[in-house]
Amino acid sequence: MLKTRLENKNIVLGVTGGIAAYKSLEVVSRLKKLGAEVDVIMTKSATEFVQPLSFRSLSHNPVIVDMFAEPKEWDVKHIALAQKADIFVIAPATANIIGKIANGIADDMLSTTVMATTAPVVLAPAMNENMYNNHIVQDNLEELSKLGYQIIEAASGYLACGVEGKGRLPEPKEIVTYLAKQIRLEEDLADKKILVTAGGTQEPLDPVRYIGNYSTGKMGYKIASEAAKRGAEVTLVTAPTSLDAPQNVEIIKVQTAQEMYQAVMKEEDSQDVIIKAAAVADYRPEVRESNKIKKSDSNLTLKLERNPDILAELGKVKGDKVLVGFAAESEKLKANAKEKLIKKNIDLIVANDITAKDAGFASDTNQVIIISEDEEVELPNLSKREVATRLLDKVNQYLKGE
Repeated sequence: MLKTRLENKNIVLGVTGGIAAYKSLEVVSRLKKLGAEVDVIMTKSATEFVQPLSFRSLSHNPVIVDMFAEPKEWDVKHIALAQKADIFVIAPATANIIGKIANGIADDMLSTTVMATTAPVVLAPAMNENMYNNHIVQDNLEELSKLGYQIIEAASGYLACGVEGKGRLPEPKEIVTYLAKQIRLEEDLADKKILVTAGGTQEPLDPVRYIGNYSTGKMGYKIASEAAKRGAEVTLVTAPTSLDAPQNVEIIKVQTAQEMYQAVMKEEDSQDVIIKAAAVADYRPEVRESNKIKKSDSNLTLKLERNPDILAELGKVKGDKVLVGFAAESEKLKANAKEKLIKKNIDLIVANDITAKDAGFASDTNQVIIISEDEEVELPNLSKREVATRLLDKVNQYLKGE
């Protein structure tokens, strides 16, 4: 099973200067036996514990240490490896490399390559217990987790400093199994069609002005991007945003709620999953003026009419597909979300308090509760990429009937 998941996958392993560096030799050995292609980057401190020759012999690839060494091939190594990686793991990850990454420092080959990669990055911390529990190290790990870095929790046991405690590098078998699971996640939606909506719709008043909202589309775009990475055929129906289009995603651009309704209903019948992350205007101007509305000395009264409720309409024709809604609330978060779940006949609803710090519109992080008919999963404040991953995990459970 692991063989299938890791065969022909490109894994970049970073090794830093901790006594547990010797365990990384077994990580490389196990990965190679499972068919993975492994490239190793060592810090200079790591070479004080294990020779690069050992990693080269096991990986069958050159080991990179010096960023300024004479290149054997005509490429920029930190860029080439960053682009090559399907997944990037640092084991052991010392307090030093954790601190560098958390603060954007790129002063050697390993930290520079990490900054350049778009692949998932996994950190396996290993250090003295007091160092591991130091609030600076823990704050750095928490911040990296929010940014989407994956942390394998340190194990407990006998440490090199001669005491029992938490700070051991997990066993190589556990690290390899973790990596295989992450790679599997990138393929577990391979035969599914997923439609995602994103952004805030705009309801024109005249050629110059519109009624809108504060949505930037970041959450919906992350969901679409992560679903595509996991193999799904993704359609993104997006209201205007300044975001770059996710890779391997079909884009349908709309402006108004009515346009989004028409686009979604045209596509809905062929989808396995629909995730409504867009902030859709409930009302639109009854009349759209063809010319700019001129300022006058009197007040202006706008007459609004109701827009179609896209989620409710989808609930009426849901069938076997998995339907996910979002509830951006400023009060009675759970109550309002549960009411929406039942009323609109949807499977999952993602509730978030838009007044919370570092959450909601425009933020790169979000704090949500994923609610179903019989379960509530409260997530801590995480990067929107990680929220997207957790949500897709739940969607996949529904698809499997779990």
